Amino acid sequence: MSTKYVLDPADRRRLLASPWGWIACGFGSGLTPKAQGTFGSLAAIVPWLLLRELSVPAWLVIIALSFALGVWACEVAGRLLGVADHRSLVWDEFVGQWIALLPALLAPWWAVAAGFLLFRLFDVWKPWPIAWFDRRVKGGFGVMLDDVIAGIFAGIVLLSILHFVR
Repeated sequence: MSTKYVLDPADRRRLLASPWGWIACGFGSGLTPKAQGTFGSLAAIVPWLLLRELSVPAWLVIIALSFALGVWACEVAGRLLGVADHRSLVWDEFVGQWIALLPALLAPWWAVAAGFLLFRLFDVWKPWPIAWFDRRVKGGFGVMLDDVIAGIFAGIVLLSILHFVR
C-alpha cells in the first residue's frame, strides 16, 4: 500500500481502475509526481471556465453535488490506497477552487488568477479553523471539508478585493 507521498504503479492502477478513484484523483490531475494539489486546482479551472456562464444558484448546486460525490469518491479511493487523504486525491481541490472562484463569475480575467492563488494560499497555509478540521475530521468527509473551508476563505478575500477595486 501507498505511503503518504509515494504512489507506486500498483496503487496507481488500482486507483484508475475504479470510477471513484478516477474522480477522486481529479481525472488524473492528482497523479503528477509533485504539487498534486496545485495541478488539481489548475485542472478545476477548465470546467469552471467552460461553465462560467452559469448562474450562482446553478454553481451552488454543482458545488453541493460535487462535494457529496467527492466525499464518497475520496472515501473509496482512500480505502483502495490504504491512506485516507493521499496527495493524489484532489477532488477536494476541484470543489474548493470552484467555491473560491464564485466571486469571479462576473469579474475580469485577473480575478480567476487571484482566486486560484488565494485558494492555494489558504489550502497550503491552513489557518484556523482549516487546520483544526484537517487534523480531526477523517474519511472522505474530512478530505473534502478542509478544502471547502479554504475555498470559502479564499472566496471572501477575493470578494473583498473585487469590492475595493470596483
